[in-house]
Amino acid sequence: MKVAISATGPSLDAEVDPRFGRCQYFIIVDPETMEFEALENSSAMAAGGAGISTAQMIAGKGVQMVLTGNCGPNAYQTLSAAGVQVINGVVGRIKDAVEAYKEGKLQASAQPNVAAHFGMGGGMGMGRGMGRGMGVGMGMTSGMSPVAEPAPQAISREQEIEVLKNQVEMLLQQLRETQQRIKELEEGK
Repeated sequence: MKVAISATGPSLDAEVDPRFGRCQYFIIVDPETMEFEALENSSAMAAGGAGISTAQMIAGKGVQMVLTGNCGPNAYQTLSAAGVQVINGVVGRIKDAVEAYKEGKLQASAQPNVAAHFGMGGGMGMGRGMGRGMGVGMGMTSGMSPVAEPAPQAISREQEIEVLKNQVEMLLQQLRETQQRIKELEEGK
């Protein structure tokens, strides 16, 4: 079985990237042997359609499961149509996420957990119309809050704590990216 994890770097020690369609890398791993392949996500900087093209690329790799922080409706639908299951709300190091998956601690998501265009940025006065493209990682679009998967029923206290921890990790990742972009702009890059 092949599992794809959205990643901030090309190793098992990298962190899970909270964005699916615009993550920097994917780690495709065999959970039994821990053999893996690191793929750079060529759709990360796409002007549009990143989720769909990324989902098509991942499905084309013969992956059966995706572990990620967030997955929007277009990517989720594309993955589902290809028979690929998605687990949202995953945080931490890649190898820890794979271990949690192997131990049955992660459950497949029944739906996307963010709105379309969530990872595009542009919500903080940056992005479109500023001559920089989409402003990847520079905020949230459409005024959407970084909410975790909506609960159709009441959730347990432990589940709510986990959801909130995932939200904090996602926000911290966005903060790091925003701070990095500010630094780049100040340095004239």
